[in-house]
Amino acid sequence: MPFQTLTLRPSPQKRMCALLCCLAATGFAADPTHVPTANPKKPGIVQADVLSPELYQVALAQGAIAVENPTSLIGFYGYNTDGPMMPAPGDSPSATHKVEASKTEPDKNTYLILRNQKGPDANYSYGTHFLFQGHETGLNGYLTRINLDADGAHRVTLMADRDINNKPLPLMDGSTWYPWSSRLLLTAELGANGGVWQATTDFPSQVEDISGITGRGGYEGIQADSSGNLIIAEDVGGAAGAKSPQAKQPNSFIYRLIPNDTSDLRKGGKLQALQVIGRSGSPIVFHAGDADGDILSQNVRDLHTYGIVLRTTWVTLHDTAQDGFVPFDANALAKAKFATPFKRPENGVFRPGTNFTEYYFDETGDTDNRTQAGSDFGGFGSVMKLTLIANSDAGSIQLFYLGDVNHTGFDNVAFWSKDRLVFVEDRGDTLHTQANALDSGFMFDVTANYGVAAAPQPIRILAQGRDPSATIDSGFLGMTGFNNDGDNEITGIHVSDGDATVNGILGAKEPTLFTNGWRLFYTGQHGNNVTYEVKSIQ
Repeated sequence: MPFQTLTLRPSPQKRMCALLCCLAATGFAADPTHVPTANPKKPGIVQADVLSPELYQVALAQGAIAVENPTSLIGFYGYNTDGPMMPAPGDSPSATHKVEASKTEPDKNTYLILRNQKGPDANYSYGTHFLFQGHETGLNGYLTRINLDADGAHRVTLMADRDINNKPLPLMDGSTWYPWSSRLLLTAELGANGGVWQATTDFPSQVEDISGITGRGGYEGIQADSSGNLIIAEDVGGAAGAKSPQAKQPNSFIYRLIPNDTSDLRKGGKLQALQVIGRSGSPIVFHAGDADGDILSQNVRDLHTYGIVLRTTWVTLHDTAQDGFVPFDANALAKAKFATPFKRPENGVFRPGTNFTEYYFDETGDTDNRTQAGSDFGGFGSVMKLTLIANSDAGSIQLFYLGDVNHTGFDNVAFWSKDRLVFVEDRGDTLHTQANALDSGFMFDVTANYGVAAAPQPIRILAQGRDPSATIDSGFLGMTGFNNDGDNEITGIHVSDGDATVNGILGAKEPTLFTNGWRLFYTGQHGNNVTYEVKSIQ
């Protein structure tokens, strides 16, 4: 009997499983399953986080973890030392009595793989994987490092709470890694007192105020392109209109810094602001004293209408070669130079694989469902697509996604893959109560046209809950002497492989999340102040 080869054919189900496993191994797994609803906000009710069933999260640090090198004000990752971590039963706040410690809210996360990092313990090996964050609230600003390879006693290091001139750091919001000068860049969302600070990653970190180059503004999101230019998103709320009391005048700008020397940002450069040319042929500009006119203008409607593409350019606000290095009010200059205001564009990111020619940024909007602006005028926020031309000031802008009451308050952002973009909400306590919905994280397909009736809806990958601490805090809101928040805002969402070289800046590589060293982090700010890593079940 001749030898015969027997071919075993797997079932269709097994073949599909093998295909999905193969896709997952290369970082291109199918989209996560949609979480049907947001978590409701109910008085006194704790809600658990709900992720897509393909995902789970692991706590890396929480507010109660003691920093290994405390000060008199900073003793813990997410708490100051000015009160107890939990209110005593029956206690109530007053103007002279604090029922609980100030929560410091670790904000944006920046993940880096670094060698030879030191810390307060000269005899300890801190590993190579680190997550940095500034702190947005509390008694003063500071920079922390989560040592991902370390034990509990060395898990969180206080890197700095003062600058090189011994001045207290401001409350910090945004952060990014700038590999050309090997510095972290930290932003302060403090209007005329805000700006950009640069910090070394060694211990203790050397922090410098470089706002004489970047200007002062309500800066939040900050990202570099492949030439070392910086795009900065500003979050400054505008005036309410007399006829539109729940709507706010567009009052924030998108900036670009072109440095003279990428190896040392202290050597100056040009700060510019984005100008959008309306369909009339004139720039869309801020009108002082006419909040109602701007809130409900045709230009603002055009910016928030699908299919309308408007020309853009960059206008120079300040050049250190002519204007010097004294810190200046960037927001005021942007208005004077006829740049275009937006409705709180908190964060933005470059799309991978586009050679830094596509930049997506959000508008948080009015975070009030009574807004007279409605969706048509950006009252519920939006996602904008800015198309840039290399080595040119020219470009274009168009609406990518128009927010509504169910998808609103967009804040932090990260690319999951080349074509998948994740925005997370910061609705705030007012809108949480109005809509009976806590924050969510949504995945968008950047190849989709969300302006057509048949467009898919964004995928909710995270329905944020509310931990016991935030639930207790919610009961104190509005009381005199209480200064903490009553929710768990999703912040600091960050996808990175930790590459600290120029090739590792966000947007340079196409992420293959959960493989090849690519990791996903976010923080459930407020409440217990927990920073998580999200992982795949596969």
